[in-house]
Amino acid sequence: MSFPIERPRRLRSSPALRRLVAETNLSADHLVQPLFVIEKSNFVQPIPSLADQFYYSPDRLVEKVEALARQGIPAVILFGISDRKDAVGSQAWADDGVIQRAVRAVKAGCPQMLVMTDLCLCEYTDHGHCGIIKNGCVDNDETLKLLAQAAVSQAAAGADIIAPSDMMDGRVAAVRQGLDDASFELTPILSYAAKYASAFYEPFRGAAGSTPAFDDRRGYQMNPANRLEALREVRLDLEEGADMVMVKPALPCLDVIYAVKQTFGRVTAAFQVSGEYAMLESAAANGLLDLKRAVCETLIAIRRAGADFIISYWAEQALPWMGEFAS
Repeated sequence: MSFPIERPRRLRSSPALRRLVAETNLSADHLVQPLFVIEKSNFVQPIPSLADQFYYSPDRLVEKVEALARQGIPAVILFGISDRKDAVGSQAWADDGVIQRAVRAVKAGCPQMLVMTDLCLCEYTDHGHCGIIKNGCVDNDETLKLLAQAAVSQAAAGADIIAPSDMMDGRVAAVRQGLDDASFELTPILSYAAKYASAFYEPFRGAAGSTPAFDDRRGYQMNPANRLEALREVRLDLEEGADMVMVKPALPCLDVIYAVKQTFGRVTAAFQVSGEYAMLESAAANGLLDLKRAVCETLIAIRRAGADFIISYWAEQALPWMGEFAS
């Protein structure tokens, strides 16, 4: 038997050659760092449910963002932790709300950093759901008005990108109309278009204090069994005015990321969520895997599936690991 003419191993023989022919690249430009902002001053404290992640007061957030900018991270997404919660989540659109103050501080101290703001009511409601409760369930259409109001408030504070994550039907259209009417027609929307009701969100809910007081979110977040429904959700959000779309969580939904990118060809993000983070951190802490290689492998997989950028709790940590992984 003659030896095959093609030997794929020829192109794997050295680190430089492997980097040269790599089909998928990963750099700081593809990463967004999530940050949690709390209503305190001069405050930085570890988050119990997320190892090596921290709560920041708005004034201390700026130094963190400046450090990220020096490392080349182009964007952050902010989550507000309010201690003033009520039935409608009114702090979501308050001028002195924690997110509004945080955005103003970051844009004043580090204007080159792109600031995304998560748009949802769950962190501001006393019941933990993503909208107004009527007759024991979330009232979709009444919630839209408040989401639009909160979006305008975030944009007025200086947010570069508004990211609605609530999964209410029609919320992208409502937010787009609200922004346009307030003369923020150039503010883009990153829609959490395909957001599944996932067990992988639990560490985040602990960090944000947003666990629902009753029932769960399966009445408005997607069934993990459905892929075609994700494409319908994405199509609807694009038709309503979304500029970018997101799939969440990332690793359990690589097929969905691929399908969204192939079907629509639009800017597609993925959120590597808190449970994915906690899972690998825990395995590494118990000596079961190499954290650096595992993290980079998952980020590459998400990029390979079609994500243009990734929101990841490892965004900052992974930067020095990338070159080592590529070799």
